[in-house]
Amino acid sequence: MATIIRMPEVAANATHATLVSWSKKEGDTISSGQSIADVETEKAVIELNIDAEGTIARLLVGNGAEVPVGAPIAVLIGAGESVADADRLVGGETGRVSGAAAIPTAPTQAASTPHQVTPAQQSMEMVQPRASTTPLQPQVALVATAAPTIGHASGQRIFSSPVARLLAKQHGLDISHIAGSGPNGRIVKHDVMRAVQASGQSTVSALDSAPHHLSVTSSAVGAYTDIPHSNMRRTIARRLLESKSTVPHFYLSVQCRVDKLMAMRSDINAQSKTKVSVNDFVVLAAARALREVPGVNVSWTDAAIRQFHQVDISIAVSTDAGLITPILKNVNALSLTEISQSVRALAERARQGQLRPEEFQGGSFSISNLGMYGVDEFSAIINPPQAAILAVGAVNREPVVEEDGSIAAGQVMSCTLSVDHRAVDGALAATWLAAFRRYMESPYLMLV
Repeated sequence: MATIIRMPEVAANATHATLVSWSKKEGDTISSGQSIADVETEKAVIELNIDAEGTIARLLVGNGAEVPVGAPIAVLIGAGESVADADRLVGGETGRVSGAAAIPTAPTQAASTPHQVTPAQQSMEMVQPRASTTPLQPQVALVATAAPTIGHASGQRIFSSPVARLLAKQHGLDISHIAGSGPNGRIVKHDVMRAVQASGQSTVSALDSAPHHLSVTSSAVGAYTDIPHSNMRRTIARRLLESKSTVPHFYLSVQCRVDKLMAMRSDINAQSKTKVSVNDFVVLAAARALREVPGVNVSWTDAAIRQFHQVDISIAVSTDAGLITPILKNVNALSLTEISQSVRALAERARQGQLRPEEFQGGSFSISNLGMYGVDEFSAIINPPQAAILAVGAVNREPVVEEDGSIAAGQVMSCTLSVDHRAVDGALAATWLAAFRRYMESPYLMLV
C-alpha cells in the first residue's frame, strides 16, 4: 500500500528540521536503508535514511523547506499502485505542510485534478501556511544517520564538510573532482566556491529556493552579501543570548606555568605513536580538578543543583557550519592517550557533520581552547545548563620570578573560568581553579 514518509525527530526535542535537498526524485525506486534527502538539524547536516521500500510517487516539500517533525514529506507506492493512490492517501495535505515550501503536484489521468499552486500562491503559503485538516497515521519508522560521502568514480571515501557537499550539489558539481585544502585533503566550503568561480557560474543564481539563497545588494552604504542563517547558527545565537541574558556570569583567571607540562609532552611525543596535545593535558587536568572539587561539576535547575557523578566534558570545536561541542564521556576513566585519540575522532566527526545527538547533547563542563589561534586570553560564555566553562589561551614565553627571586624565561598559559553564580559560589570556583593550576604545573599528579 502507499506509504507516507514523515519528517522524523532527527535530534532530541527537535520540533522542526530543514530539508536541505532531495537526493532522490519522483519516480525513483528505493530500498530500505537508502538515503532520500539531506536534512539540517540544529547541529549538523545529515542524510535521512528510511526504513521502507517502493517508488517515490510524490515529494511534498521543496529544497530549503523548514518542516515540522511528523509532517509528511514524501509518499511511496508499491507494485501495482499508481500515483493516484498516493494522492488519495495524502488528500488535502499536498502543498499545505505547515512551515514548508511545498512542491505542487501535477494532475494524473486516474485522479481528479488537484489544487493547482501558482508561484504567487506558493509564496503566500510559505508566509501563511494553512493547517492540515486530515490527520494522517505514520506508516514507517525513520532513522536518520550520517553516512560518509562516497566518490562517484573510484568508490573511495571523499572527506568533505556538510556545507561543501551542499554547495557542490546546488551548483551541479561532482565533489569527487574538487581538490580539498582542509586537513587530510578534506573538501571545505572555500574549495567548492573556488571550483564554482573556475566554472564561470554565478555564486548567487545557482542557489535554489528562496529560504536559502544569497542576496547580493549594492546600496549607498556599499555592496554586501546576506548569508542566510543555518539552523545551527540560529541555535548558537539563541543559546548564547539566553545564557548571557539569564545566567549571572562571573569570571576567575589564573596563569599556569607549564614548563614541566611542555617537557613531559615532548618526552611522550618522542616515544609514543600517539601524539598528545596541550589541550589533552588541559582536558585531563580539568577532569581531575572536577573529581577533587565536585561542587563545580553541576548544573542549575529551578528545583535543585544537580551534581553529576561522572565527568563528561564538552569540547568546543569550530566547523564550517558553526561551533559545536562534542562530549568526551567519563574523562576520569581515560588515559592521556585515550583522551587524545577520542578528542581527535570526535572533532573530525563533528567537522564531517557525523555526530550522533547523544554525542553533543548534555555534558557537565565545557572547555574552549583558542590558544592554537594565538589568542593570549579570553572569557567564554557558559553553555547552559552547565555551570562553568574554561577558556584556555596560548602558551607564551614570559619573564617569571623564581622562588629565589631571580628572573627567568618561563612558559605561561592564561586560563579563565566562567561560572554560573546561581550554582557555584566564588570561593568554590577559586578552589577548583587552584586545583586545576596545580595539575597543570605538576602534570605527573594527573597520572597517579
